[in-house]
Amino acid sequence: MRLSEIMGRLDLAFWPQAALVIFLAVFASVVWRLYARTSREEMERAGRLPLEEEGVVGRTGTK
Repeated sequence: MRLSEIMGRLDLAFWPQAALVIFLAVFASVVWRLYARTSREEMERAGRLPLEEEGVVGRTGTK
């Protein structure tokens, strides 16, 4: 038997559907977590993290 014959006989239609369901579940949970648990201050603090030096929160860069 050739590999193409083996793959042709397998029922592989289930796997793309399973992947789509898993993706939608993860996406929905991320969106729910974003809007349900975060406050405005927490989102602003997280947005400032890339701009801060050495990861110290609240540091302005002046001595």
